[in-house]
This record gives sequence, structure tokens and C-alpha cells, in this order.
Amino acid sequence: MSREEVDVAIIGAGQAGLSTSWYLTQAGVEHVVLESGRVAETWRSRRWDSFCLVTPNWSVMLPGATYDGPDPEGFMPRDAIVEHIEGWAAGFAAPVQTHRTIASLEPDGGRFRLATPTGTLRARSVVVASGGYQRPHLPPAAKDLPPSVTQVLAEHYGNPDRLPPGAVLVVGSGQTGCQLAEELHHAGRRVVLACGRAPWAPRRMGGHDLVWWLIESGFANRTQADLPSPAARLLSNPQASGHDGGRDLHYRTLHELGVELVGRFSGVADGKLHFTALNEVVAAGDQLAGTLKKWFDALCDRQGLPHPWELPPPFQVDARTELDLEREGITSVVWTTGYRPDYDWVHFPVFDDMGYPLQVEGRSTVKGLYFAGIHFQRKARSATLYGVKEDAEVLAGHIVEDRK
Repeated sequence: MSREEVDVAIIGAGQAGLSTSWYLTQAGVEHVVLESGRVAETWRSRRWDSFCLVTPNWSVMLPGATYDGPDPEGFMPRDAIVEHIEGWAAGFAAPVQTHRTIASLEPDGGRFRLATPTGTLRARSVVVASGGYQRPHLPPAAKDLPPSVTQVLAEHYGNPDRLPPGAVLVVGSGQTGCQLAEELHHAGRRVVLACGRAPWAPRRMGGHDLVWWLIESGFANRTQADLPSPAARLLSNPQASGHDGGRDLHYRTLHELGVELVGRFSGVADGKLHFTALNEVVAAGDQLAGTLKKWFDALCDRQGLPHPWELPPPFQVDARTELDLEREGITSVVWTTGYRPDYDWVHFPVFDDMGYPLQVEGRSTVKGLYFAGIHFQRKARSATLYGVKEDAEVLAGHIVEDRK
């Protein structure tokens, strides 16, 4: 087993780790980027075949790699995103070592010991940039589904042909759940979507994309201190789609399409699936949409512009609260119920009750240990392709300052 000495080790070669690497390279700081798979591995292996960005191409604002292609208002498909990130990493010769899984991160006499299958690294400083999509979250009742039902995580879904014939229940109604429900419906499947408290907004308003409104209104700049509770970090992004040039995709459009909507999945008993009342869930999503509207309207008031969007009347559907698996022919369940932090391999007491790192602008409570690319690292936009640049620049500045 080998033993290496490095100055700064960055764990993860996604947009957060590579952005930090870019700024450290500009500052002349020697470092290495350790990636368990390949560059942009999460984009490669945790996205389904037809995936495309839900944020427009112009919002890809990576340091040294802002999108400058021919379709700024378009939405890059999965393979184009990977190609963009790969080209960026190669362009500044990012010191990436692929297929270097970190089994544990531990203290080592004032430094850090990183254990890998092939040996040990010892680092003066470490940046944990393992991404915002770490451990898929499943409700406890998932274990109660009968073995005859195929259960698939969204990251393993791929495409409709990979599911057995039959009806499909999609659990979770954020951007991923809505897109998969729509794709399965278009593939000829009967689809039931179990809904949650997801916000929504029109794709385009007042001549601008939804993301423009999120940025310009300041909604994307909210900090954790602005949230009603720490759990609010788990709220999904507004429902929308980047397919077909970008369009609306939410409960109303799915219902009109023919996807059956039910409330939040609450359990399984005697071969039957149980759900909460749908209209209460939809009303909660509308309330969150109303919050977005207030931010957008305030921007318009400051700039003397007309309000771009009016909330529709309440959405009322006579939805079922119980489904018989066998009678409905439901053979598959696709879970799109979000992710939770997974830092079990980081052996330092630097996490809150929800498992998120205790940090300020990426600096943890342990000297020399930093985090990048986490939700609300500094702002709501921190883990996005349009927010990671700002955070990485601040973090790299801290690393340079702390080294002095």
C-alpha cells in the first residue's frame, strides 16, 4: 500500500470540486482532485437517458467556462453537459485523479489522512466536494411493498423500457418526478404520480426565463438565515421542464395530459397503497408558488414593470386516497423522493442534526477542512451551475488566507 503526501486534496470532480480547483490553480496553490469515478460522474450516472438541464444554457456560469454556444436559451442534454465539464477540466489541466474512492477521512497529527483502496494520502487541507446528491431518500414504508413490485431509484431509472410492463407509480413530484411521469405517459404507460409540497412557476414570464426571475429577484440569493427552519433546505426547486426548448410542467399540466395525481404516499397495507388528500398538497404547492410571485412582483415594483404572472384559481381534483396494487396493475414504483447528506466516511464532528456540514462560507469548524457544493453553503444558489462559481472563489480565497 502506497502513502502519498499532498498539500490540498479536493474530493470530487463535479462542478463544485472543479470550480475550487480552477481558483486554486489561478492562485498557484498545489492540489489534487480525487474522484471516485470519472469527471462529472454524477451527471453521467445519476441522470436518466433523456435528461436535460432545467436551467437555461446561459446560466452555466462555471469559472473559465461560461456557456458561449449558439443556443443560450436552450437546455443542454446530459451528454452535452458532461462534454462541457470535461472540456473545461482539460482546458485548465485540472489535476484530477479518477477512480480514487475515499473510504475514510480522519485526523492525522494536525493533518488529514485519506484512505483509498490503493493506499493512504496525507493532506494539509481537504475540500469535501462530493456533491449535493449523495444518499437517495426513501420513506420507511418502501420496505412494505410486495416483492412482486419492481422498485427503482430515479438515478437508476434510465428509460421506460427498463421497467417491466404495467402501470407505474412515481413517488415524488419535484422536477425529476414530474419529468419521469410525463415521459412514462408518453411511452404509453398508465402513470400515477404521488405528489408532495412542490412549488411551481411558469417557465417564461415577461420575456424572461424562470431562472432569470429567480436570480434577478434575489430569491436565489436567500441564505439559510432567511429560511423558516433548517428543514426548509429540503424544499424542491420549482416544477418546470427544459425539454422542447423549455416549458411548463406541473400538477395542472400533468393532470390535463392524463397522468393520475394522488396525494403524498403514506404507506402500504394489505396490498393497497395509501395517500394523503391531494388537494391539500396542491394547495401547499400553490402557496409556495405565491411566495415566488411575491419576490417576482417586488422586482417589478422596483423596476416599474407590470407583474408578469397571476396565480390561477385553486386546483381541485377528486383524487383517490387508496389504490389496490394488483387491481391497478402497478408493477413498478419509481422513487424520486430527494436526497440526504451522506458523510459517514468523514470522521470529524462537524455536522448538524440533519447531517449537513457545520460551515461558514465553506470553512468547517475544523481548521483546514472545507466543504463545497452543498445546499445553502452560502445561498440558495450555492449548488447550482449559476451559483457554484461565486462560492468557489470565496472558498479558494479562504484556503489561500488560511495557509498563511
